Amino acid sequence: MAQLSQSELEQIQSYLAQQGVTFNATTTDAAKREVIYAAINQITRNPAQVFGYKLDDYNFSRVAYHLAYNIATVPAGDYARLVEACNSIPSEFYNDKIVQQIERCEEAERFTELADGRATSRQETILGDVSRSINIQDKRETARIWRENYMYECDRLAQQLYVPNYRDPVAARYRFERSGGEFIQAIPGPPDVSRSDRLYFQANWR
Repeated sequence: MAQLSQSELEQIQSYLAQQGVTFNATTTDAAKREVIYAAINQITRNPAQVFGYKLDDYNFSRVAYHLAYNIATVPAGDYARLVEACNSIPSEFYNDKIVQQIERCEEAERFTELADGRATSRQETILGDVSRSINIQDKRETARIWRENYMYECDRLAQQLYVPNYRDPVAARYRFERSGGEFIQAIPGPPDVSRSDRLYFQANWR
């Protein structure tokens, strides 16, 4: 018979405490075994969701914005993948790296704005007895350079979460693909009646 290690026992104990499970003198051995087996099954099936981290609503909104995940314009299966990825972060270190990458996307996006004139298309620094700095701003060139930089940061964020980057024009061609029953079932909530079979049975049910 396989024996559980000390760390595995501590994980089970921690998980049961999180779920509010307690045993008392009247709890039978069979009930204890059933609870323990259920905990082991949940832990081994999806450890990230049991012991992992998740992004708060604000950071999730920033991720959805930078990756262009408007729920009305992307396949709901991909939106569900984004929700799952943001709710199943394996460690605190990984969570911190994702938040740092979100900040990098925020900073890169600020430089894509041309109205305030902060971004430059070329910078030169001459060091010597007299140090000089030359900044050249070409609006079109600045827009091209910083859009590429912003896309690079968004791609890094998408790679960390292992989801498509719909701000990328290559991936954006699939953003309006919403066919079949997959997207109806992927989003939490009551079933939709827009599928043809459900419309038929709704109209012809006896």
